[in-house]
Amino acid sequence: MLNGVGLLIIVSCVFGSFLWSGGKMEIVLHALPHELLAIGGAAIGAFIVSNSMSTVKLAGKGLLRAFKGPRWKDKDYRDLLTLLFALLATFKKGGATAIESHLDAPKESAIFTRYPRVLADHHLVEFVCDYLRMMTVNFEDPHQLAEAMDNDIERHHHEELAPQHALQAMADGLPAIGIVAAVLGVIKTMGSIDQPTEVLGAMIGGALVGTFLGVLLAYCLVGPLAQKLLQVVEEDAKPFAIAKTAIIAHAQGAPTQVAIEIARRMTPSSCAPTFQQLETALDEAKNELIPATA
Repeated sequence: MLNGVGLLIIVSCVFGSFLWSGGKMEIVLHALPHELLAIGGAAIGAFIVSNSMSTVKLAGKGLLRAFKGPRWKDKDYRDLLTLLFALLATFKKGGATAIESHLDAPKESAIFTRYPRVLADHHLVEFVCDYLRMMTVNFEDPHQLAEAMDNDIERHHHEELAPQHALQAMADGLPAIGIVAAVLGVIKTMGSIDQPTEVLGAMIGGALVGTFLGVLLAYCLVGPLAQKLLQVVEEDAKPFAIAKTAIIAHAQGAPTQVAIEIARRMTPSSCAPTFQQLETALDEAKNELIPATA
């Protein structure tokens, strides 16, 4: 919704100011299809040449993510903390035997299935399960565990950012591609140098539409969407840091509820549950924990 409002403001102000100052829109509209074909085709072609097919596909999904925004909402963070509490409490009470079945089949787990939106993030679920499983096989050094988790988070984050880097590179190249389209327009104009001044003026104006489009698309569309995707990826990566904080605190011997409180402080301030909200959610989880682990 917010993205649409921003684009509407851009189009209204750019073309509105042009018309207000006495600009002739028919020149822009006449040149627009040809220049857009040249610039858009060259940009898409260069994008395909410079990226792997997987990155190209992820970039399409990335544009959708940029419009939809971060998938993690306030309740999702509370659910994640409650899920981590239930898993760590089960592990502390019953050891590896009690938690193994939940880690091996999260989609069938009575604990995981209480939080379907968290369960839907299979990368995060795999991350949590893998490192809790390491703890069940006596991975006793919390520092080594923390280092392994940091490396895993960094690798995942790097992969998630691949389409964002590709889109940003496209945005950086669009002004130059616009100049290429404009030069072609100038070449065409020079081939009609014997035409009247009015005709040459319109042709030169049409050629300059290429430069205009390249800059407009770079700084008012593709660039902002790439920046928005970066923000979304950064936001959606925070649950990994929260999970890591809770697991490491537990591995260092902190009481389960203390480990979860430490993790709560890693939650983005705009989405973090209050101490009382989390305590209420944990009390409910404690009541459900016995039948879940029975």
